Amino acid sequence: MQPSEVSWIPNKHYSGIYGLMKLTLTKALPSSLSKVIVLDTDITFATDIAELWAVFGKFSDKQVIGLVENQSDWYLGNLWKNHKPWPALGRGFNTGVILLLLDRLRRLSWEQMWRLTAERELMSMLSTSLADQDIFNAVIKQDPALVYRLPCFWNVQLSDHTRSEQCYTEVSDLKVIHWNSPKKLRVKNKHVEFFRNLYLTFLEYDGNLLRRELFGCASLPSPPSNQLQQALEELDEDDPCYDFRRQHLVQHRVHLFFLQYEFLALPDPTDVTLVAQLSMDRLQMLEAICKHWAGPISLALYMSDAEAQQFLRYAQASEVLSARRNVAYHIVYKEGQFYPINLLRNVALANTQTPYVFLTDIDFLPMYGLYDYLRSSIQQLELSHRKAALIVPAFETLHYRLTFPKSKAELLSMLDMGSLYTFRYHVWPKGHAPTDYAKWRTATVPYRVAWQPDFEPYVVVRRDCPKYDQRFVGFGWNKVSHIMELDAQEYELLVLPNAFMIHMPHAPSFDISKFRLSAGYRGCLQTLREEFHQDLSRRYGAAALKYLTAERSL
Repeated sequence: MQPSEVSWIPNKHYSGIYGLMKLTLTKALPSSLSKVIVLDTDITFATDIAELWAVFGKFSDKQVIGLVENQSDWYLGNLWKNHKPWPALGRGFNTGVILLLLDRLRRLSWEQMWRLTAERELMSMLSTSLADQDIFNAVIKQDPALVYRLPCFWNVQLSDHTRSEQCYTEVSDLKVIHWNSPKKLRVKNKHVEFFRNLYLTFLEYDGNLLRRELFGCASLPSPPSNQLQQALEELDEDDPCYDFRRQHLVQHRVHLFFLQYEFLALPDPTDVTLVAQLSMDRLQMLEAICKHWAGPISLALYMSDAEAQQFLRYAQASEVLSARRNVAYHIVYKEGQFYPINLLRNVALANTQTPYVFLTDIDFLPMYGLYDYLRSSIQQLELSHRKAALIVPAFETLHYRLTFPKSKAELLSMLDMGSLYTFRYHVWPKGHAPTDYAKWRTATVPYRVAWQPDFEPYVVVRRDCPKYDQRFVGFGWNKVSHIMELDAQEYELLVLPNAFMIHMPHAPSFDISKFRLSAGYRGCLQTLREEFHQDLSRRYGAAALKYLTAERSL
């Protein structure tokens, strides 16, 4: 439904045009949907919503809307001198919780009904003060038989001058708490501390537990859930790698665009989004990355419900993060014992809007100006007409405090002095040696390199590149497998001569510790590698034989 349906209505309420959208639900929702519960986003449920759904059964033949009476004196018109609210029945009704019988409303020509009422009242009122609530009340004033009066515990309103205390005598009476003051959690109320703690406790509750409560719902299983159940049943619990295979099948809860994000209306044909994933222990990298990269960013964050709330407070308090609107945060909620690194990468990748993506890791700082340099390189190399992956050479420092090099010349000087190193040269040289750092030192134009076993550079590719293989969880082979698939699809691997990124030091992750300490973990990783090779051979045929040959020769 387009906001233009209601944009003609002047509205003084802080919700703006979106505060009027509830009026359009008979038209916006599918015609097959006969009834719906509509909730404001500042609602906290303290009971099972199924109890509220059951109230539909109490409607008479003429009732089409279920509402709780307004608990402030707003519609009585006595809050101040010359206070003139919209017409309402008695105290009026609050639209924070609404039960709508859509099929009956459609038969009554609801769309025409509310429009005619709004047009008539606006001739004298000039604008709404409480958005859709004013128009709902004006319609009900005209035809009181339309409304079913919900008990007030279904919408305990915490606005100023409220009579909400009359709705409950003890905690068990509470059903729905409505933070309908602009002050939200800072509203003054006799029991606000209790309400606030209830709300904050719920926010930090493990959503996976709530999700499991749904197992008792009488609903038909969907085809995807049937397939998942079958896949789970086919797993062998005696398989030493059972936990790895089980993690791959976990269906995580995902909250896309957790914070405000401004989409690109007309994307630049060379624009590129930085794509990465992280958990709570890497949160401190965000501000630094935002200072180094001015372009759009898509991040998948692996967090518990409680950690997501901590992140929200952190982001809101950060001047750097709160000033950015082109950083998309996607929460993937924790479940299972392994870090689902490639699932996270795929979530971040799938939710980009630019034609190109820079696939990196959160503990790297890109060089200053890399965003502009990549866009000009994409244009100069005519990437829109060729299948190529642009490699950004990776370096590292062992120092927590680093004077970041402002140019390639400065970086080479620091490399010669020993304050920087080529990435992982001392523990995993195979991962980045094919970049050919010796050639890069003097290169002035992009140069092509060949794929080699275990190569895992950080690359810029088109957004429609292959997804990461999600069987690889925790530590090991998660990027190697992706670069191998790029090569199998005949991507050119081109090293950029004036680009670089630097890895910042941090404590080892829990998964790398498990890899180092557990022979079983390393054995399962080897098994997954072999299965990946087999799948690659099935997809790419003879072209994939070189990977198997290279693996056996190691």
